[in-house]
Amino acid sequence: MKGIILAGGTGTRLKPLTQILNKHLLPVGPYPMIYWPIIRLRDAGIKEILIITNQHHLSSFIELLGSGKKLNVNLHYEVQVNEGGGIADALLHARKFINEEKFIVLLGDNVFEDSLIPYLKDFQQQDSGARILLKKVKDPARYGVPIIDTIQKKILSIVEKPSKPPSTYCVTGIYMYDQEVFKFIESIHPSNRNELEITDVNNLYIKNNKLKYNILKGWWIDAGTHESLYKAFQFVNHHPPKGDIH
Repeated sequence: MKGIILAGGTGTRLKPLTQILNKHLLPVGPYPMIYWPIIRLRDAGIKEILIITNQHHLSSFIELLGSGKKLNVNLHYEVQVNEGGGIADALLHARKFINEEKFIVLLGDNVFEDSLIPYLKDFQQQDSGARILLKKVKDPARYGVPIIDTIQKKILSIVEKPSKPPSTYCVTGIYMYDQEVFKFIESIHPSNRNELEITDVNNLYIKNNKLKYNILKGWWIDAGTHESLYKAFQFVNHHPPKGDIH
């Protein structure tokens, strides 16, 4: 299986830190933020990784990470042409890299404790479809929020940034897809934010009864604000990465 890390965006909520620097290059603990999703993928046995970013910051990622040899992975790069076009739009740039396989997508600002191994194992046992990871949070209105049938253990739908969240769970930036995802992306239309929303894609999987989920056990944080970046810094200082990454 291959991995995709989405590391574009403008980092508006982290200005002025992101005025000249991509947010995924900001420090979280002793390493740049982008190291953490790479480490999580590598430790789950995924060595072929595509980083999708914007043209403006591509050279910074290449200068920092190169081919990935120091991290014991093989890194590839793609530029999201339509900067700000959304997560689903960015994923279209991974089509050639994936080459008919199942794959996992991580948002580059998601920092989390859990190993991906058990979740990837569950996904591999699926004949088809997608799998997303959820986490209970205090402020679900900031995210995509699932409506869950707890008896059948099914997600009935996902609502993007609802003013009245239907549950206390959020959809984290950890997604696993089969090839059908590209067909679904091509069938959706831009939202009011003029983005191709990954929530719309996930709802199409739900409509076809092909979306499964797991709930993260350890801590998880979206390090996209000053407050959450500080919290992520504190969390990772208590959970240093395994292995030599120098």
